[in-house]
Amino acid sequence: MLTRKQNLMETIKMGNPDRFVNQFDYMEYILDPIHNHCGGFCEVGGWTVNDWGVKVSWPVGEPGPFPHCEGEEKVLKDVTKWRDILEPIVPDPSTYPEEEWDATLAQIEQIDRNDKFVAPWFVNGLFEKLHYLMGVEDAMVNFYEEPEAMHDLIDFIVDWQIEVAKETKKRYHPDALFQHDDWGSQTRLMMSPETFREFIKPAYTKIYGFWKKECDCQLIVHHSDSYAADLVPDMIDMGIDIFQGAVLENNIPELLKKYGGKIAIQGGLDNGKFDKADWSKEAITNALVDIIEKTNGGKGLIPSFTMGGAGTTFDGAYDWATEEIDRLSKIYFK
Repeated sequence: MLTRKQNLMETIKMGNPDRFVNQFDYMEYILDPIHNHCGGFCEVGGWTVNDWGVKVSWPVGEPGPFPHCEGEEKVLKDVTKWRDILEPIVPDPSTYPEEEWDATLAQIEQIDRNDKFVAPWFVNGLFEKLHYLMGVEDAMVNFYEEPEAMHDLIDFIVDWQIEVAKETKKRYHPDALFQHDDWGSQTRLMMSPETFREFIKPAYTKIYGFWKKECDCQLIVHHSDSYAADLVPDMIDMGIDIFQGAVLENNIPELLKKYGGKIAIQGGLDNGKFDKADWSKEAITNALVDIIEKTNGGKGLIPSFTMGGAGTTFDGAYDWATEEIDRLSKIYFK
């Protein structure tokens, strides 16, 4: 029987896995001090201000936290003045307290790293960080009206992320990266592919290239629970190994037909469709069978909910899917 790591790598290259990769079973994602304080996390029902100055809250009943980036709560009201606002407050990744790192390292010591990938849970990514700082509308407008300032700000974020990679490697040498950055809505991209390729792609090419070449990272998992099919060739160019969060509107069978062996697709169970108060076992099972059948027995597919982590908003749905994927493995891998 293959280890989880081996089984995943066989799935990515469309080799000879001996079972389905079951949702997130191949990876332990780590919320270390840097990513905890600089991302988009807070307690359900609460709020916090992250170390980039963004207020984040998690309303009860919502699937995740949200940034406050309107009016006086907007961090960057004028993108051309980003240096004045951010350079004094953005932390050096090497300055977080040792006691916080101790707790993280104790967690990592319990992981069988021969069986599972260990990955920093990087929430939020480049595009999300931009619109956390200034709001979605301003971010979109600034791509067109202030491209020079946006390029400079992106370079600043990239340089910071590379320093984060260096510190993370020094602390626990992860062998994977789990990067969140939503690039679309359910049915379309948030920006044109041309804008993406001008501003976002070069940045991620540098970031992911550093992780792989300088940090010995074996696996890049990029979360975007959205439509992003038009960008899959770019994902491959950037070094992404798994497009995690692919909703059904991406036409997963067609993506795997075109790009299977170069990138794996993790998804098929849209949270918006199957993770709801009246979720049903039958609907989840039928959806799993449908996507497996449409992808030639699941070749290159990681059947999974699309949320950016091992869970669902409504209790029980994720666990039922896990059970069913295990059951289906016994049918499709004899």
